[in-house]
Formats: sequence, structure tokens, C-alpha cells
Amino acid sequence: MCCVAPAFAASADFAIDKPAHAPCPNLTEDFRCGIHAELRQRGFPGCTAYDCFGAGQRVSQVTFGGVDWRKAPRTAQQMYAVFPVMRDLHELLWLLEEAVRLRGEGPLGGAVRDLADEVATAAARPAGALEGMPTGALKARVGEVLRRASVDVRGGSGPDLAGRDLAGTDLRDRDLRRANLRGALLIRSDLRGVDLSLADLLGADLRGARLEDADLSTALFLTRTQVGGARGNGSTRLPVALARPAHW
Repeated sequence: MCCVAPAFAASADFAIDKPAHAPCPNLTEDFRCGIHAELRQRGFPGCTAYDCFGAGQRVSQVTFGGVDWRKAPRTAQQMYAVFPVMRDLHELLWLLEEAVRLRGEGPLGGAVRDLADEVATAAARPAGALEGMPTGALKARVGEVLRRASVDVRGGSGPDLAGRDLAGTDLRDRDLRRANLRGALLIRSDLRGVDLSLADLLGADLRGARLEDADLSTALFLTRTQVGGARGNGSTRLPVALARPAHW
């Protein structure tokens, strides 16, 4: 599903234009990537960083019961419509699971778990109910709960750089422990050796960011997509839930 449903444009992340709902030309008949071992060398680093949070598998194997979009083209359009909704829901579940880990006890932990159950219930709906389902209000509610968890964990003592344009900035001398970096533009920023302990990185754009020797082991709401788009090395410390990207 990830190689068919989304569109992408020729850029630093993708070597070609691909319209939505069209199979990538590198997708083989057995649903594998024909250039998987050479994606970055062939101009597709965006593919190595992309993460659907398991939504593609859920749509194909659960929502549509293993239906093959190639063999059932009438079903394909609905599958494509359901996929982005499911991806949103699965990303929310990933973030809520992190919030449960951070604040599993007390009233806030209960609110997080209740919201996670609500999102999981939504993801289990049939295709007809998922198709075109708006997720904006649910995202807003999840975002507020995650904000409360972040403030609770960080204690409000770090710098507030939420939404700031820090692209290309040398941040090696900044104290970013417990920083609020939500939605910050950190494209190609220099974070080598920086301690990002308990920094909130929800939605931060880390494409091309230098993370060599940085400590992100306790960073909040960091995803595989963010890590995959950044540059690190064997000494970059990551949360235990995230594997070190092969290109590092």
C-alpha cells in the first residue's frame, strides 16, 4: 500500500514523480521493492525514512481481509481512500503508547489510555466507515493530551522553541535538555553531540539534521520517520523503541 497509495514528487527525497494510486515502478510482482538495497543510492532516501506505522498491513490484511488490490481493482480505490485515514490513526496510537509509557499512572495516564482505546476502536471500523472519516478533531484531542504529558514530564524548565525555524542552524552550544521543539524546523541543523534528554520532538522536521553523537535516548515522541530522515552515527543514542537506521 505504501508503494501505491501515496503520491510523491521528484525532489531530494524521491528521484521521480509518482501520482497517487499508481504503483511505484520499482514495485515488483511479488510486492517487494526491486531496489530496496540501493534506495538511497538510487535517489529514494524518502522511502527509507517513510513509516506507515503498520497502517498498510492493517488495511490490506485486516480491514480488507487479505484482498489483493491487483486482483480486485474494484476494491482498490476504496483501499486507497482508507489508507491515509488508517495511517493517521496508527500514528496517533504510536504516540499515545509513548504517552502511556511516560505517564501510565494517575488521572493523566487514565485519560491517555481512554483516548488510545477510542483511537483503536476507530481503527477497527469497517472500510465504509473509515473511508473519508475526518481525523482532525481526534488529532487535536490527542495533541492536547500529549502536550499535557510533555509538560508534566519536562517540568516546564527547558527552552520553548516550538514551531521555530531553525533550519541550518548550529545548535551545538545550546542547552536543549527538556526543550519544547514541537513542530520546529530543524532541517539540516547541526545537533552533533547535543543532549536532547526529555526534549519534546513531536512533529519536528529533522530531515538532514546532524545527530552524530547526540543523545536522544529519552527524547519525547520521536518517530522512525524523523530518525530515518536525519543523519547520525553509531554513537547517536536513540530510544529503545527505535532501531538505528541502516544508512547511519
